[in-house]
Amino acid sequence: MNKPRFSGVIPPVPTLFDAHGVFDGAAQATLIEHLISSPVDGLFFLGSAGEFAHMSEAQRKQVTEFCIRQVGGRKPVLIGIAHSGTQQTIDAGLHAQRTGASGVVVVNPWYNPLSEANLLNHYKTIASALELPILLYNFPALTGQQIPVHIIRELALSCPNIVGLKDTVDTLSHIRETIHAVKPHRPDFAIFAGYDEYLLGTLILGGDGCIPASANFAPHLTCGILKAYRKQEFAQAVELQQSLSWIPPLYSMDLPFYNAVKYALQLTGLNIQVHSLPPASPLTEEMKVEIKNILLRAGVIGNKA
Repeated sequence: MNKPRFSGVIPPVPTLFDAHGVFDGAAQATLIEHLISSPVDGLFFLGSAGEFAHMSEAQRKQVTEFCIRQVGGRKPVLIGIAHSGTQQTIDAGLHAQRTGASGVVVVNPWYNPLSEANLLNHYKTIASALELPILLYNFPALTGQQIPVHIIRELALSCPNIVGLKDTVDTLSHIRETIHAVKPHRPDFAIFAGYDEYLLGTLILGGDGCIPASANFAPHLTCGILKAYRKQEFAQAVELQQSLSWIPPLYSMDLPFYNAVKYALQLTGLNIQVHSLPPASPLTEEMKVEIKNILLRAGVIGNKA
């Protein structure tokens, strides 16, 4: 098989809660239907933007089951299953597998640094325990440890159900090195940029797409870049990438960035409330003004929004 199982633009979907921290299924369904009707190529739940790190096990299972059921097979569904322990990750993966996920995404363990041997064994153990396709998730800014290119290559060559990588690194060099190390041997191994601003560069280098939070509230930009690139309309792709380049400051508007993404969705007209689990706190009025200004500069909303 030479074609990647997953490719294109796949948003990491926010998880929506009410003011009391209870999962808001009605709002989540509204968001899912919004994304199903957009040109995105799949939906990724319980990623970094999905707030998984602040959720209980019961909440994670509830969200997994609800979202897979709501999508109903209309687009591929990826479920984040990461834990800091190997067995807990496997347990979450088995639940996603039973529930009907299309694949799972696994960020490397955090808190304790791992030797390369233990990092490799972590992923190999997960791959042998699951039948689902697995995407590696490299996010060293949050985990404290990068997945080295030679580890990615070994996993790609030794584990057929490890089918790709989300590379959330603030440089194209790791993406480039991974493409050169893996693609000649596994052309079906999908390589996604994690940062919006590297979508076009990743495609030019031979990668397969992006998993950007902006695809929730500005899918016309990310999906437009992909479409223009595939049609060899490079001037259009560059123009859209330049518009998209205004978005990244939104993610540092507050830490964690959950409410910033949810407020951006609200500004684009989606009828949702903006609440996230503690330790996230409500956006200040100053933050809201700046988020609106970011979306105005990017052309995502008009002056009347």
